[in-house]
Amino acid sequence: MPRKPPPDETVEVDGRSTRWDDHKAQRRERILQAAIDTINESGSDIGVLQIAERAEVPRSVVYRHFKDRGDLDEAIRARIIDKLMANLAPALTPTGNIAQAIDQAVDTYLDWIVASPKLHQFLGTGSASRRTTGSRVVTGTKTAIAVQLTGLFELMLTSLGHDSVLAESLAFGVIGLVDVSVNRWLAHANSQLPLDKLRGFLAVSIWQVLDGNLRQLGTTLSPQTLISDLL
Repeated sequence: MPRKPPPDETVEVDGRSTRWDDHKAQRRERILQAAIDTINESGSDIGVLQIAERAEVPRSVVYRHFKDRGDLDEAIRARIIDKLMANLAPALTPTGNIAQAIDQAVDTYLDWIVASPKLHQFLGTGSASRRTTGSRVVTGTKTAIAVQLTGLFELMLTSLGHDSVLAESLAFGVIGLVDVSVNRWLAHANSQLPLDKLRGFLAVSIWQVLDGNLRQLGTTLSPQTLISDLL
């Protein structure tokens, strides 16, 4: 039997193995980018064959990198969310006053949706062959954003002299408000509510959630209050 190296003995890695790993990673990346490009052009109802042809690989190769269509769809969602989060990141580190911070977050999210409506639709529905109303990737991302927002609200409440126990409810409440309102608006192409009115509705609603709950605690702020005074 071959001798097992002791715990502190260095094992050399075959260079051919690492080169093959790089090749697989590059091909997986090409498949995912092909999927994104195809969705952007044709919408969420795309097949694996379309993705494979766009990536210039055999259909069977796609399934060497993803165990099934559900696994592929989740990987596509993760890549879409990476793009969304790259846009949202600055808005999750607010500056200026409260009104400006809210406007920046709302505008950033809605501008991404308007620019990438088919990608946003895929996040919610997936492919035609595997319709879904739930995704671990999407749910996890919403939770991660809400957790980050919770941290900001905890700092705000503490700096104002209040217990931070309300922070989590405020954060998840705001995320839920935005998510449900935007998805409902998108689901009705003939909505009477224009985009600029939706922006205003979300900005006012977020402010009202914060202002109303702070007033209940005995604190009155202005939309012009600087973020630097709260965090």
